[in-house]
Formats: sequence, C-alpha cells, structure tokens
Amino acid sequence: MTEPCLVILAAGMGSRFGGLKQITAVDDGGHAIIDFSLYDAYRAGFRKVVFVIKHAIEADFRAAVADRMAKYFDVRLVFQELDRLPEGFSVPADRVKPWGTAHATLCAADEVDGPFAVINADDFYGPGAYRALYDFMTGPRDPGEQAMVAYELRNTVTENGSVARGICSVKDGFLTDVTERTKIEKRGADAAYTEDDGATWVPLDGGLPVSMNCWAFGPEMMDELKARFPAWLEENLPKNPAKAEYFLPFVANALIQEGKGKVRVLGCTETWHGITYREDLQSVKDAIAEMRKAGLYPEALLD
Repeated sequence: MTEPCLVILAAGMGSRFGGLKQITAVDDGGHAIIDFSLYDAYRAGFRKVVFVIKHAIEADFRAAVADRMAKYFDVRLVFQELDRLPEGFSVPADRVKPWGTAHATLCAADEVDGPFAVINADDFYGPGAYRALYDFMTGPRDPGEQAMVAYELRNTVTENGSVARGICSVKDGFLTDVTERTKIEKRGADAAYTEDDGATWVPLDGGLPVSMNCWAFGPEMMDELKARFPAWLEENLPKNPAKAEYFLPFVANALIQEGKGKVRVLGCTETWHGITYREDLQSVKDAIAEMRKAGLYPEALLD
C-alpha cells in the first residue's frame, strides 16, 4: 500500500487575523502552530507532506517552514490560485476570496498517489488526531470509506468573534450529515449561529460534534472532488460569485446522501486550538505553555 501523505492547507492569508498566521510564533522558541502539527504528524508516522500555498507567500513559507521540514519529510509545494478552474470557467471580476477547502485539496491532486489526510495549517489538533488519521489510513477500511476527526463545538469557538464550523450529525460512529455554518459565536458553554447577518440567532448545544477540517481520505476522493467541481461552479457562481466556497464537507455530505460512501467519525479527546483573530494568539500561547509544562512537547520540535 502507498504510504499516506498529509495535505496541509496553508493558502489563506489570514485577512481577519491581519497577517501570515501560518508562520506566526506561538512559543518563545519561534515555533508556529504548523511546527507542532508537523511534530505530531511525524510521531504518528507521516513521512510525506504536501503544502497548499499561494505563490505570493512562497518565499516566506519556504524560509519559515518548508526548507526546514525537508530533513524529515518528502516535502511538496502546490499552489492554490483563483484561476485554477475547470475548462470553460473564468474568475469573476470582483473575486479575491479563495475557492475553499475542497478546491485547495484538489490543487494537491498531482502530488497525491494514495490515501491522504487533510488539515488546516493554522489549527492545533493535538497528537491524538494525527494518530487516529494515520491508523485509519494504514488499517483496513471498506471501499469508499473516509474518516473525520470531530471536536466538541464548545472547544472550537473564540471569545473574539465569529467562526465557521461544520455541524455534524453522527449515528453508530458514522457521519450522517454535516451542515456548514459560516457565522457561529460563543454563548457561554454553548454557541449560536446566524444566517441573516445577526438579525436572528439560532442556539447550538456546545457538545455538538463539529468538523475542523481534519480528514482522512482514500485516493478516490480526489476523483470525486474533481468530478463535482464543475457542477458546483455552475450552481453557485450565479448566486454568489464573490464569496461562494467549495468546502470539503459539501463533498463528503453528497457522498453520504447519495449512498456512494461513508465517513467514520474518529474518536479524539484532544482540545482544539486555533488563531482566527489576532486576539486569539495569547490563548494559544498559554495553552502550549501548559502542555510543555505537562511534558507533552519538548522545547525543540523538528528544528
């Protein structure tokens, strides 16, 4: 079997954060969240990593991350750009937003020749998540079976603004539905979402499982992402040409609803940490400092 690779989505420029959050230090040693992710991935067994970035950040990203990681991984860089579209489609005149996580993953297709995991560069998933992903991809699985690591909603929201999350329905350990909510805010131990710019809010239980874009896929998933993209563009470009995004949960959900595949929800006791806004940075630094004190990470990672 081809060894699984790790696809890291790092093309977002961090507009709400106000900088390149992918390479922002979260400890006194200058390590970014991505350094902890790569350390955890290496310990779990990953030896190939594909970074999805933009040409605009290539030099900074090579210097900060990719060149160092070449000592430990087979490193590949691929580029997510707005004009990477199927034949017959063009970029809307006012479009500046990337096409979303499914499109970013599809940009890595030429470098993926077996099972692959997908994560965000600026999310801290914890070591258990990587072990769960790697073990799933290297173990027996039914044809068409994919997997997702789910987190409790209350552990994925911020005090500093709204977030987007995929709200999951799970039955007998498998995903039955995932609904993307693009504006969720914290409400004590729970949360609420709006679809009308805050005119009304719908409460959400803080214990609900959510997708944090932490996936394990078989190689057939790339074919699905490619095959479904033109139809998605035809449906969504007329409705929202500037901001519509092709998300991985959309494709996973379609496979489930069509009976073409299933998504196992992997058990994970990790706490998620992330930087959506600049104000989130200190809480991430504090959490990592506590994990260091507990002996979960050494001072030197993959340096």
